[in-house]
Formats: sequence, structure tokens, C-alpha cells
Amino acid sequence: MHASVTTHIDAPPQRVWELVSDITKMGEYSPEVVEAEWLGGATGPAVGVRYRGHVKRNERMPFLYWTTCEITECVPGEVFEFAVMAGSRKINVWRYEFHEAAGGTDVTESFDLGDNLLTKIWRPLGGFLRERRNERDMRRTLERVKAVAEAS
Repeated sequence: MHASVTTHIDAPPQRVWELVSDITKMGEYSPEVVEAEWLGGATGPAVGVRYRGHVKRNERMPFLYWTTCEITECVPGEVFEFAVMAGSRKINVWRYEFHEAAGGTDVTESFDLGDNLLTKIWRPLGGFLRERRNERDMRRTLERVKAVAEAS
């Protein structure tokens, strides 16, 4: 199960990457992330760095919980990717790709829960609703990043 959305932002790729990869600001952009903090003494993004995100799932009856994430790909101005972890197992991969376009940046946000038996069973039973919700929330996240990037 996966989906992606792309938004054009009138700012250079490096600037947009800096906004997205500063996970301490993600609560300002994401409809689901309340806050996030670096773990293990980290102060910024790099492959292998972990952070903890406080997530609010659902709007009507919010369910709050913490997740641990690990950065799996990190190239300034090009890509920022992290996996939501369950111990040492990746359960969901979120990715941002940044491409220079029309004097600004086309940024694509995506998530990938993988193609496994669980997602194949879950998707038709209601997972498709979560997929649509993620698409909507990714659009909202990128629109909020756009507002900040274009205002600076």
C-alpha cells in the first residue's frame, strides 16, 4: 500500500529540504505529527539517526502515540526518507524527493507500507480509506511547507 503527492514550491530545493528535514518543525506542517525530537544526541538529519514523533491519528476521536523513526536516506536538496520502526523492523517508509523545476522545487511526499499479506488483506477492508487520508494529509503538509518556504 502506497501513495504520493507532488507540489510545486517557489523556493530552491535546498531550502525546501531544510524545512522538511528539520523534524522538530514537522508539527507545524503535518496534520498528524504533534511534535518530534531527535534521539541519541542527534541534532540534525543523517542516515541512521533516529527520532521520536508524537502522532495524533484521527480528527474526531484522536489517538495519541509516540513512534520511533530512523532516517534511511538523506541527501541535502535531493531526498529525505525515514522509516517508522517497530523495534528493528521497518513498518512504514515516508519519503520526500526534491527536484528543481520552473525556478523552484517540485517536492513529492510518499509513503509505502509495502506489499505483504497484511496490507493485501487490510487495503480492501478499510486500508484504502487510510490511503486516501494519507494523500489528503500529505497535500496539507506540503501546502504548509510551501507557505513557509515562499514567505522566507
